[in-house]
Amino acid sequence: MINLETTFAGLKLKNPLIAGSSGLTNSIQKIRELEDAGIGAIVLKSLFEEQIENHSEKLSQLSDYPEAADYINAYIKMNHVEKYLDLVRAAKEVCSIPIVASINCYKSARWIDFAKTIQDAGADALELNLFVLNAGEFNDSYLEDTYLNVVRELKKTIHIPLVIKMAKNISNLPGLVGKLKALGADGVVLFNRFYQLDIDIKTMEITSGPVFSNPADFSDTLRWTAIVAGRIPNFDVACSYGVHTWEDVIKGILAGAGGIQLCSVLYEQGPEVIGDILTLMEEWMQQSNYSRIEEFRGKLSYANIESPALYERVQFMKYFSSYK
Repeated sequence: MINLETTFAGLKLKNPLIAGSSGLTNSIQKIRELEDAGIGAIVLKSLFEEQIENHSEKLSQLSDYPEAADYINAYIKMNHVEKYLDLVRAAKEVCSIPIVASINCYKSARWIDFAKTIQDAGADALELNLFVLNAGEFNDSYLEDTYLNVVRELKKTIHIPLVIKMAKNISNLPGLVGKLKALGADGVVLFNRFYQLDIDIKTMEITSGPVFSNPADFSDTLRWTAIVAGRIPNFDVACSYGVHTWEDVIKGILAGAGGIQLCSVLYEQGPEVIGDILTLMEEWMQQSNYSRIEEFRGKLSYANIESPALYERVQFMKYFSSYK
């Protein structure tokens, strides 16, 4: 009998599929639909400190009185946070699967405040949606130092599992993940998908780029999942960014992933795709003579193949040799 149960960041999952943080996880109705469809865990829509402050600032500008502006700021911030905590509490009441909260802050003190209240609201784990784009304003170690400082402080404050959603442009990703593990982090997610931009050559304006990932994005995710899982033993890695098919899920697990976050494919195909993926996973496992996820998890990670240099190959070399 096929058993899809697994663990990620200390959480017991009925299967490795996790609904990534998005607009599909921002209401109880949507969350229940995902659980009914068979998802293994849910990451709630991120609580963004910057969004809260922008909302507060816009409303404050409508007032000519400093005292009123201060009141508006405090009320807006409290209201946003309380609504998020209500979502966490309600999700825990109606769902039997793990509920992971997600926060994005840019002030160190806010990470602590938000994390503590979210833990108290009953979240099973916390995902840090953390990234700062360095456009030459900061030194080379700024981003890495930010990850380490935030995790170091949070581990003093909360006891629920702490997962960090990583950026792709880390110069030494395995090295940083190793440091996060040493600080007590419980897992990482590879990778965060950022806002995509484009240039309209007719209007000469900066515009929005593609909203969703595409299947080609998964190659980098797969490479780094295998490398991080292989180089940092006994530490949980989840795939995200570019997962679109059941084959991607199997590949991610073979590379060493303990969880597979789905997002774009849920938008494009709806919650029904979850059941399709699980069915095809079970069929593949049966055909491959596997009965449990752990029997093939990490089988093709960086540490478990004869030529790990295959994951380090970045030049095309003979790739196009057959093309004229």
